[in-house]
Amino acid sequence: MIVLVLAAGQGSRFTASGGLGHKLDALIAGKPVLDHVLHAVDAAGLESFLVRPPGGNGGMGESIAMGVQHTRGADGWLILPGDLPLVTGRTIAAVAQALAASPVVVPHYQGRAGHPVGFQRCHYRELMALHGDRGAASIVQAARLAGRALELAVDDQGAVLDVDSCADLAMAQQLFQCRQT
Repeated sequence: MIVLVLAAGQGSRFTASGGLGHKLDALIAGKPVLDHVLHAVDAAGLESFLVRPPGGNGGMGESIAMGVQHTRGADGWLILPGDLPLVTGRTIAAVAQALAASPVVVPHYQGRAGHPVGFQRCHYRELMALHGDRGAASIVQAARLAGRALELAVDDQGAVLDVDSCADLAMAQQLFQCRQT
């Protein structure tokens, strides 16, 4: 399994909310948001591929397709946006483990769908065909309708807390501090 860490967005909502610089470079406990995500992948013991298309953002769908293309030999992929700095290695590992039994795995924290979303290799062609900003939602929806998606309950608020604004960053910083005590 390979974790595709998506780092292609412009972060315009973050700067519009008053953020300075790109949201993935914003600091939590002295470390950039993206570094927290990469550390969680390392803690899960999985390989990652950072998807950062040249020339900016072609949309989440195109970023996923690009990552899958570059890692086409993988048995499966976990799609993890680079702006979820509090996701834990335990959650990432749980999704990877659940992929052994289910073609699609979606973690849920208190009823909210989160990330990383996992896909077995059988979804290669569908992932490669993605484009635009919708990501892989259509693949997940089709798998749900076919009864081929596992909704995995996790006890990890980091699976749903992305940094899209300065307020989100402040909440992530506060939760990070609470985890450290």
